[in-house]
Amino acid sequence: MCGIVGYIGEQQAYPVLIKGLHRLEYRGYDSAGIALINPEGTLSVNKAKGKVAALEALCADKDITGTIGIAHTRWATHGEPNTTNAHPHYSQSKNLALVHNGIIENYKSLRAEMENHGLSFCSDTDTEVLVQLVEYMQVSHECDLYTAVQLALKNVVGAYAIAILDRRNPDQIICARKGSPLIIGIGKDENGKAEFFLGSDATPIIEYTDKVVYLQDEEIAIMDRIGRMDITNLANVKQTPQIHTLQMNLDQLEKGGFPHFMLKEIWEQPNALRTCIRGRLNVVEKDVLLSGIIDHKERFINANRIIICACGTSWHSALIGKYFIEEATQIPVEVEYASEFRYRNPVIHSDDVVIAVSQSGETADTLAAIQLAKSHGAFCYGICNVIGSSIARATDSGTYLHVGPEIGVASTKAFTGQVITLALLGLAIAKEKKTLDEQMFHMLVDELQQIPDKMQWTLEHNKHIDQFAQIFTYAKNFIYLGRGYNYPVALEGALKLKEISYIHAEGYPAAEMKHGPIALIDEEMPVVVIAPKRGIYEKVVSNIQEVKSRKGKIISVVTEGDTTVKEMSDYCFEIPDTRDCFVPLLAVIPLQLLSYYVAVAKGRNVDQPRNLAKSVTVE
Repeated sequence: MCGIVGYIGEQQAYPVLIKGLHRLEYRGYDSAGIALINPEGTLSVNKAKGKVAALEALCADKDITGTIGIAHTRWATHGEPNTTNAHPHYSQSKNLALVHNGIIENYKSLRAEMENHGLSFCSDTDTEVLVQLVEYMQVSHECDLYTAVQLALKNVVGAYAIAILDRRNPDQIICARKGSPLIIGIGKDENGKAEFFLGSDATPIIEYTDKVVYLQDEEIAIMDRIGRMDITNLANVKQTPQIHTLQMNLDQLEKGGFPHFMLKEIWEQPNALRTCIRGRLNVVEKDVLLSGIIDHKERFINANRIIICACGTSWHSALIGKYFIEEATQIPVEVEYASEFRYRNPVIHSDDVVIAVSQSGETADTLAAIQLAKSHGAFCYGICNVIGSSIARATDSGTYLHVGPEIGVASTKAFTGQVITLALLGLAIAKEKKTLDEQMFHMLVDELQQIPDKMQWTLEHNKHIDQFAQIFTYAKNFIYLGRGYNYPVALEGALKLKEISYIHAEGYPAAEMKHGPIALIDEEMPVVVIAPKRGIYEKVVSNIQEVKSRKGKIISVVTEGDTTVKEMSDYCFEIPDTRDCFVPLLAVIPLQLLSYYVAVAKGRNVDQPRNLAKSVTVE
């Protein structure tokens, strides 16, 4: 969802900014642009619709010199995707250039007010309104840029992360944030001279420094060429920044020989989950250690209920978590779409625990749901992958996934990381509440330890998926069926196919097929069935027979060695046997591979599917 990059120092800014934009491409965007101040003091803005490569081509014959600059990838909200609406935006005098992530909700009234003062606008964006407002404050109050930014932002309603340049002062960048992430990298060049970097996340920064400051809501920072960084809030109160060390390396941001990040991240899952459970699962002593639970165990032991808020893939992992946590702890669990929860005036009590699940930790609706829950006195727990993210900072406690950066827009390893983390959380609460007998607890701990090895087996034994995936490129629709723990897997499998192949797909509880979807079954309808030899296996077999009798094409996921469903299936994937509560961690892998190879066969842009963003940081 949009991306900001910035640089000020002694080296040429353009290569840093362009490389940073490429690093941010995974977030999803439709245009890109760059602003530089050259040694003569000229502020130039170049921007292009489409990919960053189009911007590079445009800049090939332009003056791109300068040691200060800002750049942006835009995901359209106000105004169609085109060059005019792309960022950066000039002020009317062209003294200022600004990039912006977020939405200015009162931009229409602000625009009308400034038009009354004689200002004119070139674009349809809320961002141009913001840069014009800053300049209006600068002129009308006869103040410096820093003060003008403070005054302007006090008049803004909405979310923003901004960076702004003034051609009359080529030795500083000013940035600010509220509701949209922005981090500042602190580094030194090869000559030991201070330099600063800006990024919407760590990916454009990690190549140059691992020291960062996470800008907080309603904070404004000014960075200058001599290495000074001052941060205040909108009330002009000076802030003391905390410098964090990034737990990331550059290799994690490369494809590592894979054709796409998505395929790389599918294959990374066994090692990612080993990292996720390391130090948390003690097989020798049969124990689960989550500091977020241990430090607040009374809140969980005495919880009236648990509410899990999430969006998209995270919502599917939350459903699996609901089944496991309820079964293990006997605490009622509700799973809410964060976008609905935040607006429907939900009943929240002070003895509720609200869990926010988000890969990025920046999902706007989920963050708002947490803020709502906290206002009612609920205890809030975050499950995120990105260290230092907004949700991680806003919650009372939490657990990081530690599965490494996920670059592909379609979530894979974050999903399995969320599922296994929710399982760890359920086991940790069950241990404190003593709601599982000792033998069952030990059995689950032992089995969870084996899951990464079984995931590796699943990957190795399903390499043939690519050989027949192109058979299904003809399909306009898919149905995915599962029961119990595997119903959310059906939802997730259908979502993956929709996201990257653009084939319509729906997931259903298998028994619900006869309540409507069965009308769609014919010889051209592929039906994916998750049918492990666990749980209500015979019922799923009956559902498959109903599809076969109507000539539907069966693609099944079965337990290794199963012959009954395999003989009924047109295509079959095997997974190792495991407890029914852990089947989703294995069953989802063939579905991820299926969606990937179908999309590749259809020539889709797997890592950057159309209209999608990696993290939805605006409504």
